[in-house]
Amino acid sequence: MSDPAEAETARRRRHPLIQAFLVALAVVILLPPAAVLSHRFVDPPITLLMAKRLFEGEGLRKKWRPIEEISPNLVYAAIAAEDAHFCRHLGFDLEAIRKAIRNNERRPHKLRGGSTITQQTAKNVFLWQGRGWVRKGLEAAYTVSLELLWGKRRTMEIYLNVVEWGPGVYGAEAAARTWFGKGADELSPSEAARLAAILPSPRKWKASGGGPYVRRRARGIQAAMGMVRAEGLARCVVGERRSLPKG
Repeated sequence: MSDPAEAETARRRRHPLIQAFLVALAVVILLPPAAVLSHRFVDPPITLLMAKRLFEGEGLRKKWRPIEEISPNLVYAAIAAEDAHFCRHLGFDLEAIRKAIRNNERRPHKLRGGSTITQQTAKNVFLWQGRGWVRKGLEAAYTVSLELLWGKRRTMEIYLNVVEWGPGVYGAEAAARTWFGKGADELSPSEAARLAAILPSPRKWKASGGGPYVRRRARGIQAAMGMVRAEGLARCVVGERRSLPKG
């Protein structure tokens, strides 16, 4: 028979560990919704990526613009380039994930991502860069919280205001000023397409005067923008269909 005193001692030793585990579990479950809810009403002032770049010696060019003051052309371009089903999915595009997995199995030297704009926003605002399982798990939790507490329009607004568009350049307004010398509300379809074209590698590619790959990619995005508008794929953000200005 086991000694009752030894059993009691073992139980007491386990108790703090169980408490610590439960506290950690509660933090993991409750932190994403709490953090997301705060930014439902308050614009995020800075992200971890911005802070990291500042620490590395880069500048910080950014100016918040409400979604009403950002050209719908940029919304069409972002959806066309990054997440065609943005208005239809619940944070995760399963078809895009399956395509990415198949592509990465065939071409492991050229990995393709399947992240939605919602997932990218969760990563940009709340998390760090990387591909670890812990970060991916937290990204999934934040993505669900964004869908429930922000909605599509607020998600797109924050995404377009925090995404990196060049060394030290963050958000649509800074990007429009840096690359085209105009405000985010004045972007033409071709300019919006060029900005969307460099999103996968904004520190390497240039939206203005870029190389042949960027120009070719931008032409494809601009062609897809017409379909996004015509089929109402951006309606959750821009509402009624709006004509694309010339340019």
